[in-house]
Amino acid sequence: MNIIFDTQSLYYLPQYIPVFKKLCEKGIKSQFVFYKNSHQDLIQGVIDNYNLEHIWVENQLQAIDYYEQEKSDWVFFANSFCHLERLHKVSKSAQLGHGIGPKSSYYTKSSQAMTARFVEGEYRLSRLQSMYPDDTFIDVGFCKLDPIFNNEEIDGALSLEGFSDKKQTILYAPTFYPSSLELFPENWPEHFSDYNILIKPHYFSISKEKYKCHLALLNHWSTFPNVYLAKVEDYSLVPFLDKADLLISDASSALFEFALLNKPVIWCDFLKLRWSYKGIFSFRFKKRMDRDYGEYANIAVHASKYKNLKKLVVEQLAKPEKLANTRLALSEKLAGKLDGKASQRIVEYIIENN
Repeated sequence: MNIIFDTQSLYYLPQYIPVFKKLCEKGIKSQFVFYKNSHQDLIQGVIDNYNLEHIWVENQLQAIDYYEQEKSDWVFFANSFCHLERLHKVSKSAQLGHGIGPKSSYYTKSSQAMTARFVEGEYRLSRLQSMYPDDTFIDVGFCKLDPIFNNEEIDGALSLEGFSDKKQTILYAPTFYPSSLELFPENWPEHFSDYNILIKPHYFSISKEKYKCHLALLNHWSTFPNVYLAKVEDYSLVPFLDKADLLISDASSALFEFALLNKPVIWCDFLKLRWSYKGIFSFRFKKRMDRDYGEYANIAVHASKYKNLKKLVVEQLAKPEKLANTRLALSEKLAGKLDGKASQRIVEYIIENN
């Protein structure tokens, strides 16, 4: 049996690696296809760390040529793929999404039918099945967090030299768009000097020219002594989730992943929107977000403005159990079973349906 992981972006790896490790345990051969970009040296370091069998391609056309040549049993994707018709003549396809956030793209990326899509929970399963009744969806849970639930050693564990053991740790993890990042003051780490601060921006914010204004702010914040700014090589959010006592974020899947650990979350409702998403064009923002956005919002306390943030942080860290019941109640809807066995269920399915 042979498995290939199509890795168009580095940040797909935290979802792939738990499955890869389970495959290794069963003696099943895996291979990774990486797409050439400006961070090849960084990616090569990750490859070397896991000793991944791999090749490099320029684009999806080169990838499909390779898949036709290899004729593997399954090819995993974290997003859509343009050449499924060609692929399905030689291999089965599996979709394993890289996030569980509130964006409508979670559902629309299934518009191209893969052989199977692994999803998180009965609610998402039934909703996808009603949208695409002829497709195959399997509820397995959210394998990205398996290492935490299994109390395993976390890959890429953070070495936080200079951080105080006596201080609680805040994680700020904004998405790239729509984001709260540009509405934080330049000196905001000073306002939270009583805390250690981890900043884990979206990969796009630190890697794409389009978001260079994000990077300038982030680099400035990294000069404060109580801040650790994730580097490009800190591609996985999991070590940050593991270390933090509280999360601050916006319309990001990080909110929900952290809430699954039943730790307090603050949701920033203040977002920097492009003019094309404001006023008469606000329907574009609503279309971008999932219809369950409002219900999911109950998983956190909300900061309508930056000036409200400090008070909420103090309150939530003083009583972290305050929204525990709500977080637990929404966990099943967000991610299904939280037993650390999602990657195991994925591997069992592909073996049984080979």
